[in-house]
Amino acid sequence: MALSGSQKTVVQTVGLVVFMAGLAWASIPFYDWFCRVTGFGGTTSVSEVVSSTILDQTIKVRFDASLERNMPWEFTPVVREMELRIGETGLAFYEAFNPTDKPVAGSASYNVAPYAAGGFFSKIDCFCFEEQILEPGERIQMPVTFYVDPDIVTDRDAKYVHSITLSYTFYQIDLPEGYASLGPSIDKNLN
Repeated sequence: MALSGSQKTVVQTVGLVVFMAGLAWASIPFYDWFCRVTGFGGTTSVSEVVSSTILDQTIKVRFDASLERNMPWEFTPVVREMELRIGETGLAFYEAFNPTDKPVAGSASYNVAPYAAGGFFSKIDCFCFEEQILEPGERIQMPVTFYVDPDIVTDRDAKYVHSITLSYTFYQIDLPEGYASLGPSIDKNLN
C-alpha cells in the first residue's frame, strides 16, 4: 500500500520529531561528559587521589553560593576565600539550613571561573556528588576537598590565572521515593 503525499509528510514530520527528541535526550549526558573532560564552561575535574606535586606558587580560591529561585534553604560558604599552594589539598565547607517545617531535598550544580581554570580544579570529595536532604530546622556543614592541578602553570591560557572562584547553586529536587521524615526533634548525629 502506497502512502499519499500528505501521509508521507506526516510520517516524515513524526520521524523528524522523534529524531530531534532523541538528540535532545542524548545531548545532556554528552555535554556533561564533554565539560568534565575539557573543563569547558568551568566544569571541574574529579580525582580520587591528592596531587603528588605541590608547587611554591600560590593561588586564591574564592567560594560562592546561590540558590535556585524556589529553593527554600539558606546556603553560604563558611569561608569566602583561601590561599593555597598549587597542588596542595584544600578543604572548604559550605553551610546549609532548612528553615521550613518539612524535609527538603536538594542537589548542587557547580562551576569554576574563569573557565580556563575549570579543567585544573580537581575535586577529591564533594557534597555535590550526591543529593542532600535536610530535615525541618536542620543546619549542616558540607565539605569539599580539592586541589588545583600543577599543570595549570604551563597551560597557554590558564597560566595567567591567579584567582579561582568555585560556585555552587542548590536547587530543590523531589524527596526519594519512600522517604519518611525523621521529624524535627530527632538529631541525626545521636546514636
